[in-house]
Amino acid sequence: RHTVSPFTMWLLLQSFVLMTFCFHSATTFSKGCYHAEEGGYKTFRCSNAQLTEVPKDIPNDTNKLYLDFNQIAFLPIDAFRNLPVLLELDLSHNAIVRIESGAFRGLSEHLHSLDLSSNKLVSVNTDVFSNLKAKVNLSSNPWLCDCRLQELIRTVDLVAGSSGSIVCDSSAKEEHVGKPFLQVVTDMDFCSVYKKTTDIAMLVTMFGWFAMVISYLVYYVRQNQEDARRHLEYLKSLPSKQRRSEESSTISTVV
Repeated sequence: RHTVSPFTMWLLLQSFVLMTFCFHSATTFSKGCYHAEEGGYKTFRCSNAQLTEVPKDIPNDTNKLYLDFNQIAFLPIDAFRNLPVLLELDLSHNAIVRIESGAFRGLSEHLHSLDLSSNKLVSVNTDVFSNLKAKVNLSSNPWLCDCRLQELIRTVDLVAGSSGSIVCDSSAKEEHVGKPFLQVVTDMDFCSVYKKTTDIAMLVTMFGWFAMVISYLVYYVRQNQEDARRHLEYLKSLPSKQRRSEESSTISTVV
């Protein structure tokens, strides 16, 4: 009869716990994602993992996050919360069409690289990037060239050499389509045109309200005149004594 020593039992138990922990760690990440250390940086890679949203299981000590070549279409508020030491974020080659204000909240202190190239961005509010110090790549998106894009490019710090690939996919003027935005904006201030259009719209609106007020006043005066005429005709049709009484009553009422 063989007996197992307490020390051997302890070793077996430790091995079992370690194997369980490793197996659990390997299977908690989204399919196609893995955590590794590359060049001294803790990296979380989910490239080409067929993701449709930002994973919820990103380790909070991640320095570099790769979510490129997926089908992510929307970045909600606080999409990258609890990533206090994130330095690089690659979201290129996705299907992003909308980014909520606050999507990058919490990344302003450390993030120095944000890649949003080759997505489906048409228009983005400038406050999406408020307080971010990162270099941003916005190239190869189907941009609408307008005042909002002009303000956006003034606000963000673009990756060197990427501005030439920010091309007008649509614009109020057909001749701008297919041209780099920075080339177009040298000849045209979109925000100045927008301000003029807004001013004209405001003037048209004010004129419309003014016309409505005048129309109402004209109608009111004409209606009163018609009522007064009818009353006078009614008074004339009365016998003289009753007419004088009605006129006195009318005068006293007016007074």
